[in-house]
Amino acid sequence: MLENISRANGNASAVNGAAKDTSGDMKALVKDAQSLLSAAASLTGNKADELRERGMELLDQALGKASKYQDQAMVKGKELARTADVYVKDNPWRTVAVAAGVGLLLGVILGRK
Repeated sequence: MLENISRANGNASAVNGAAKDTSGDMKALVKDAQSLLSAAASLTGNKADELRERGMELLDQALGKASKYQDQAMVKGKELARTADVYVKDNPWRTVAVAAGVGLLLGVILGRK
């Protein structure tokens, strides 16, 4: 039981870390592409075409990374769901008790307002 919880927490931490890394990578790629495309807007000829092409490559890289990380997040999400399912099946009464406690707590908090 505790093993399942610690494994789920570890998976959630891995997903959060990957999401932060992805966010930084995506922002950097998009900023680079934006700067290249804005510089290309003021130029003409071959140099502008090269900058536009490079900007499009950077955007394609960003989309590729986003797709890869989306797939990884889906896999991790499914693993977390399976872990939660196993925990609930192994501990049905404990799960009911926790859900009832959370419901009672929310009822008390919302009832005060």
